[in-house]
Amino acid sequence: MDTREIIRRYQLNPKRSLAQNFLTDPMHLERIVAAAEITATDTVLEVGPGLGSLTQYLANQAGRLIAVELDDRLIEMLRAQFATQPHVQIVHGDILNLVPGDLIKSPESGTPVPYKVVANLPYYITSAVLRHLLEAESPPTQIVVLVQKEVAERICAQPGDLSLLAVSVQYYAQPTLVHHVPASAFYPPPKVDSAVLRLDVRSTPAIPDIAPDLFFRIARAGFSQKRKQLVNTLSATLHMAKANVASILDQNGIDPRRRAETLTLAEWGSLCRALATTNLPQT
Repeated sequence: MDTREIIRRYQLNPKRSLAQNFLTDPMHLERIVAAAEITATDTVLEVGPGLGSLTQYLANQAGRLIAVELDDRLIEMLRAQFATQPHVQIVHGDILNLVPGDLIKSPESGTPVPYKVVANLPYYITSAVLRHLLEAESPPTQIVVLVQKEVAERICAQPGDLSLLAVSVQYYAQPTLVHHVPASAFYPPPKVDSAVLRLDVRSTPAIPDIAPDLFFRIARAGFSQKRKQLVNTLSATLHMAKANVASILDQNGIDPRRRAETLTLAEWGSLCRALATTNLPQT
């Protein structure tokens, strides 16, 4: 059945509240699976299988597939569609309320196994889902997601045009924008174009010697007033004397007049190490 036939048979009008835009173009479905380089030995976690279009391509390649769907209207249809494929498991739930490591435990050993994530993410939860996966106790080795084009470009940005989102993702993974997907490839078509984003998750964070809590506290402080100079933003947000902040920046080769979007990950690491020795005021 094609997309419209599935929707008609199961009375599944797309929910605007869940930002349901189903990818239907076979070329782009194939390219997403190709980007994930899935083999018969892979365990794959799919977030939001929707009508099962991408799910079928994944099921044909992966050794094991766990698909998590929030919309209860779709569960019966998905389970019927994949009833003859025992390596496919349809889970009803909200990925943000589930522990990724629990979903992909080996049936034999009961322990988490390496896995990849592939998903067509609703735009409004993209950042939350990526953070949930990347910060998980058992993170994936790779994430391939279809997201809003502008978001993919922001995540892949280089120093000079960085955002807190880009720094947060690049702390955990190396991003690549694989290809663009036009709105016409979806049903119903969204108002903006999309892009396939691949994240190769680092075995350890980019700044391994700095606790994530400290790193993100300082990064959030730096980006809290993006248009201001770093010395002013850090001083105000971290409740430190401006002269002290300027001195720390100078000592680490960072011009206090620079803005947060210009710093490299290595410079964020140097700044975090320096600030870690200053007994930062509690907030």
